Amino acid sequence: MVQTQKNLILIVDDHPNIREMVRFALEKDSFTTCEASNGAAALEMFHKRSPALVVLDVSMPELDGFEVCRQLRKVSKVPILFLSSRDEEIDRILGLELGGDDYLTKPFSPRELVARVKVILRRTQESHEPPAPTLADVTNVGPLTLDFIRCEARWQDHVVILTATEFNILKVMMRRPGKVWSRQDLMDQAWDVATHVSDRTIDSHVRRLRQKFASVGAEPVATVHGFGYRLDL
Repeated sequence: MVQTQKNLILIVDDHPNIREMVRFALEKDSFTTCEASNGAAALEMFHKRSPALVVLDVSMPELDGFEVCRQLRKVSKVPILFLSSRDEEIDRILGLELGGDDYLTKPFSPRELVARVKVILRRTQESHEPPAPTLADVTNVGPLTLDFIRCEARWQDHVVILTATEFNILKVMMRRPGKVWSRQDLMDQAWDVATHVSDRTIDSHVRRLRQKFASVGAEPVATVHGFGYRLDL
């Protein structure tokens, strides 16, 4: 795959008018765009152009957005912003658990879409920057290691591939192992302050984080019922 193009956004929607609206809004804000009208074309375009973020419609014929996300997550941590005409909680949760970074319901404001794209990219870029002076380049807590230079998590000898959001949640919890972090704590420190994040969003990302570590035989995050989550090593 070619190197990720920093300001290139892939727009995937089977409705030409939606693609045009999203393209106009993004390009007005100095982004460049490429487009796909279906899931198969989206995967082909992704591998050809390597965008920095994918704006992905959920409801498309043949290969829907959720399946496109599954395929992308096999090979990439590219940020994904889902679009959907269905404002149902189960769809939002499924999208996040599959590895999506955000979910926007149609009809939406083009300005809000651009704002969300910026927040996601800023969060992604920050997770790829060297850590703040208070954090070492590599932090170890028992068998768990976070490498802030490589943006990589490891459990003993196993590399665990995380999205930028999952990495940020774990980074926050690694600051004080054993501390109980409320959902509000995680919202305040792992997300941009301008981003609206619900309790269910936090739960979905933590659930996904646990599934990834469970695949290597680890259970680093414990639930403290009625309070939040704790790094339990």
